[in-house]
Amino acid sequence: MSSLLARLGGGNEWRLTAWVAGVFAVLLGLGMAAGYLHAGRTDPIDAPRLKALKLELQARPQDEALKQQIRALDLVLRETYFTRLSRTSTGLYLLLGAVTLFLIANGRIANGRKRLPVLKAGVPGLPPPENKGWSRWAVAGTGAALAVFLFLLSLGFTSALPGDAEALEALFGPAPTDAPVMDAASPEEMRQNWPRLFGANAGLAFSSQAPSSWDTNSGAGIAWKVPAPAPGFNSPIVWGDRAYFSGGPPEKLEVLCVNLADGQVAWRQTVADVAGTPKGDLEIPESTGYTAPTMATDGRRVYAIFANGNVAAYSLDGSHVWTKAFGALGNPYGHAISLATWQDRLVVQLDQGDSEDGKSKLYLLNGRTGEIVWQKPRKVGASWTTPVVFEAADKSQVAALAVPWVISYDLKDGSELWRVDCLNGEVTPSPIFVGGLLLITSPSDRVVAIRPDGQGDVTKTHMAWENDDNVPDVTTPASNGELMFSVTTGGTLTCLEVKTGTKVWEHEMDMDYHASPTISGNRVYLFSQSGVAVIVEAGREFKELFRTGMGDSFHATPAFTADHRMVVRGMSYLWCLKGAANEVQSP
Repeated sequence: MSSLLARLGGGNEWRLTAWVAGVFAVLLGLGMAAGYLHAGRTDPIDAPRLKALKLELQARPQDEALKQQIRALDLVLRETYFTRLSRTSTGLYLLLGAVTLFLIANGRIANGRKRLPVLKAGVPGLPPPENKGWSRWAVAGTGAALAVFLFLLSLGFTSALPGDAEALEALFGPAPTDAPVMDAASPEEMRQNWPRLFGANAGLAFSSQAPSSWDTNSGAGIAWKVPAPAPGFNSPIVWGDRAYFSGGPPEKLEVLCVNLADGQVAWRQTVADVAGTPKGDLEIPESTGYTAPTMATDGRRVYAIFANGNVAAYSLDGSHVWTKAFGALGNPYGHAISLATWQDRLVVQLDQGDSEDGKSKLYLLNGRTGEIVWQKPRKVGASWTTPVVFEAADKSQVAALAVPWVISYDLKDGSELWRVDCLNGEVTPSPIFVGGLLLITSPSDRVVAIRPDGQGDVTKTHMAWENDDNVPDVTTPASNGELMFSVTTGGTLTCLEVKTGTKVWEHEMDMDYHASPTISGNRVYLFSQSGVAVIVEAGREFKELFRTGMGDSFHATPAFTADHRMVVRGMSYLWCLKGAANEVQSP
């Protein structure tokens, strides 16, 4: 610093001030200029990346994942835009102050009372004394001109967009309030696969060309049949070219993945050593066991829950993601509530005990970490019915059932939206959402259709219809949007009209059923406990299309693939049946 003062004139504070202010003004101006050049990439209306994504959306208007990506980028750009406006405003004031200080300091130097000693003429390497003053003025003037130029240039560092949030929203809509970048498959991908119990669409397969016949003796129509890799009652789920399910005795609870090409196990993971797992033997009935709940996937991870209260998440290739223990679950018939997903979130319904026990809760977990996003206590007792996730009344909803209530929650924050008092008995059949209605089965009592756009207790206002003909006690109905098909444990198959609840027909199948019916195209599939498979027409008249014995016993509901195959889990075998299109392609 002493050498710097010497060069500036032997300690003259105004010279140092002018020098520092000039350098600061130049650097600040250059920084603001660089920011201005970069601003075009972060203006919400001009950002190249945002424009490119919007062009993609024009070609794929139904791509929900792309919409989420656009919303997330839009939110980031808006935040960056307003941050830049604030910084630019601050920078202008700083630049104005630096220029003013620079001019004041140079004025004081020029008018200073002390005069520097006059150097003698003719000293080699030095300018003539009469040019020395002009040099100082030239340097000062040049610095001042540069500072003023940068200041004036910075006045143009503004976007064509308005400077307040209200005006910006008026220009191109409100900013997204909840636009996380989803680490999950799109709704279209979910529909093309079978990501949970009953698939993504009320038991209706994406493919309309699933198997129409097969022969267990000749093997015609059967892609493969392998011994059951592990015992269990839960149904398979399908993602891509693999099927997933859980199984095993209590000492070795597993998550399994099999290749759809040949039925061989691609990977299997034992869920053990989970902190918080209840100690000792639990009173779990054999009729349900430890692995009754069906798994679920969000297209990035698969999730499983067991009767001991443990939940596990794995990547699609079998890598462990997380495990979580909720403790022993107090259900007299064991825990059988299957899992559901919403975007990259996992829905876990733990209804147990009696309503006065206060043990029942509904959870939403972060699928990537297992952390609790929200949890809601439920003043209900034990149930065995799987929650359903659906979009209605401009909200993402999840409906959970337990006597006497059907309660819908907002998936974003867990707040209760509405409730209906309509359930009796031991609730096992699950709700389905079809045709804008939520179809609820009160076991052996009645089927109720609810309009899911109410608020509060809507028991008296939002029940569209009810029907008490041949109501299932265990199985869940399936629907093609127009008709609903249900089967009782004793084998009474009934067809109702979705819009009105009117019974279209009924037929006695003379077999016992625990597996729920499913639909592909114009065919309804039924797999009995005695191992007989039946296909009937999904129409307004009963018509049996196919029947065969399979030498197995079925409690699990089938799963369908996008390429027309059907995966069926029996007590003895795991089956993959080929659809019509697969038969044509076979060598």
